[in-house]
Amino acid sequence: MSSTNQPLLHTPHKTTTNCKILFITISISTLLISAVLLLPNLTNKSSHNYLSNPSSLCLRASNPQACQDFVSEVVSDEEIPLETTTLFRKILIKQAHHMNRAILQTRKLKSQINAHNEEGALADCLELIDLSIDLVFDSIKALGKNQTSKSNANAQAWLSGVLTNHVSCLDGLNSVARKSLGAVLEELISRAKASLGILAAISEQDVEMTQPLRGKLPSWITAFDRKLMQSRADAIKADIVVAKDGSGNYKTVAEAIAAAPNKSKTRFVIHVKKGTYKENVEVGKSKRNVMIIGDGMDATILTGDLNVVDGSTTFRSATLAAVGEGVILQDIWIQNTAGPEKHQAVALRVGADKSVINRCRIDAYQDTLYAHSLRQFYRDCYITGTVDFIFGNAAVVFQKCNLVPRKPMQSQKNMVTAQGRTDPNQSTGTSIQDCEIKASSDLEAVKSSFPTYLGRPWKEYSRTVVMQSYIGDVIEPAGWSEWSGDFALKTLYYGEYMNRGPGAGTSKRVKWPGYHIITSAAEAMKFTVRELIQGGEWLGSTGVAYTEGL
Repeated sequence: MSSTNQPLLHTPHKTTTNCKILFITISISTLLISAVLLLPNLTNKSSHNYLSNPSSLCLRASNPQACQDFVSEVVSDEEIPLETTTLFRKILIKQAHHMNRAILQTRKLKSQINAHNEEGALADCLELIDLSIDLVFDSIKALGKNQTSKSNANAQAWLSGVLTNHVSCLDGLNSVARKSLGAVLEELISRAKASLGILAAISEQDVEMTQPLRGKLPSWITAFDRKLMQSRADAIKADIVVAKDGSGNYKTVAEAIAAAPNKSKTRFVIHVKKGTYKENVEVGKSKRNVMIIGDGMDATILTGDLNVVDGSTTFRSATLAAVGEGVILQDIWIQNTAGPEKHQAVALRVGADKSVINRCRIDAYQDTLYAHSLRQFYRDCYITGTVDFIFGNAAVVFQKCNLVPRKPMQSQKNMVTAQGRTDPNQSTGTSIQDCEIKASSDLEAVKSSFPTYLGRPWKEYSRTVVMQSYIGDVIEPAGWSEWSGDFALKTLYYGEYMNRGPGAGTSKRVKWPGYHIITSAAEAMKFTVRELIQGGEWLGSTGVAYTEGL
């Protein structure tokens, strides 16, 4: 847990840093050798797929010329024709090399800067780039042998996360750090976009990869996890119990997470007994398959108050932050009590792939829920806030949740969502299905004084769909709001399908090129659990109830 008077991330010991950099370099070299020796085909259509014109790989990239420049770095005329998988893996390895150098530059700059806010932003960047290296390695492995639509979808999800991480890092930098690292990060962003464009060009264009949103539980939830998610804490045998009164193994949630095994392949259950726990908690990348279950969303309360005004970064302000793959949060109330005058103050940040948040209350004001990246599923949750209170760039589905705008500060407008997709090849977006959007009790009496909208475009390719949901009269007839002028109005994708309630009428909705009144069930299916987050492959194991389709 970090205080606002201390660095937001401890600087690792120099020896540890050098060892990790050496390990990364050796790992990259090993992958480069394997990329040359192994010539698997990325598609399922033929055993070998050679290119006589490598520039054709960049036809779907958002910046074809930059993409071609990166391709030319790893291929010479003597190597043409070149097998597509080998070429793409070499491009990804080159990308990892550049991220490794960016870490070194960021650490050097961090050691030279004394400003607290700059130091915190650089600490965020170090974590984000480190996570991105792992995601690139995972993608290289996934594309190394016997590719399927599943492995392709995984690689697209992970490479989408890499781009999101780089953008988050750059967005968080202030003037001094941006001047020193801006060009480095812009290049990382450009390389990440190129890799997504190449993957789109050489992969089979099946529905699961290109339209990743559908309605039951994601398939990556196992039968065992499904059973857990249908149970209460007293019916589950926990591995660790947290209790403030000393009746458990630990008195704090942070201690319990620290005690969880690293890189566990099986579910590790932490039961947090009834009570209020004031602490900031992180489920780090090594803490995989952790389940934190409380005694109910009104009984087990995790609370904090970090915020931007008092010196935290938005990224680090979360009361609970989770990046460990496969995390499940259940029956907990997560809150940030900083208040509206403190502006950005996150209650929950999730950047964990295949994560599930079930029967939780998530409570703050501005930026309540940071659905940062990768694949996420929320079921039967209560989420409340004011400005952009669900934001980020995950591939995320909300089902049967209560999304509750509350009374903001004077002259503010409420935005339920602010989705941050930055490239058309990212498999990210926000899908709200079978939910209820209603005003809180404090907003209800004064809702005419505080306009409330379904969302606004945080980034250029923002993508959000609301379907089969109840929309209360708190939502303005226009439905959606601009971010700034005509920014993203042609490139965003906002859609509504078969909604109900007094705020669901579409006759007075915005007339933007990117807004869609969805009338086709086939189009709506693109934004369900099965399609957006490949839910059929992982949600079945968690035990949480879900709808796979419409």
